[in-house]
Amino acid sequence: MQTFYARALGDLAAVFERIDHDQIGRACDVIAAANRIALYGVGREGLQIKGFAMRLFHLGLKASVVGDMTTPHLGHGDLLIVSAGPGHFSTVAALMGVAKADGAKTLVVTAQPEGACPRAADHVLVIPAQTMADDQGPGTSVLPMGSLYEGAQYVLFEGMIDQLKTKLEVTPDAMRANHTNLE
Repeated sequence: MQTFYARALGDLAAVFERIDHDQIGRACDVIAAANRIALYGVGREGLQIKGFAMRLFHLGLKASVVGDMTTPHLGHGDLLIVSAGPGHFSTVAALMGVAKADGAKTLVVTAQPEGACPRAADHVLVIPAQTMADDQGPGTSVLPMGSLYEGAQYVLFEGMIDQLKTKLEVTPDAMRANHTNLE
């Protein structure tokens, strides 16, 4: 009998068998080209986005989390990265509207590319994983609600950091030097 952990890892592996690697590369190009980057997500998606923001900062990029007092004004040349797993959150849509009105580009990470937020975005990165929008019925993950999507976000974001590290020629020592010493 398969253990819970083996099933959960199998569910995660299946996501990455279906993910579009060209889309990941394009998202990394957009991130690398941005001047300032602000990131936002709600709930557990927001926790993954915050971890991604931290790693982007470790790469030496001008990354911040929406809601922090030090988040800069976004405009031309800047990028707002948001997560909308189920395709729409009212706060995500509102922030996208503000960013776009001032000339910033938007990148939506989602599992539902036909949702309102991805349709309004400049760039979309699809994680083909279960969210709360489709967490019931046969064939659902052993992971509850949106956990498969959120777990896939973690793995995806770390993989993107690895790609960006190579693309931007950032050494592990340089990343370490950007890590806080105030812990």
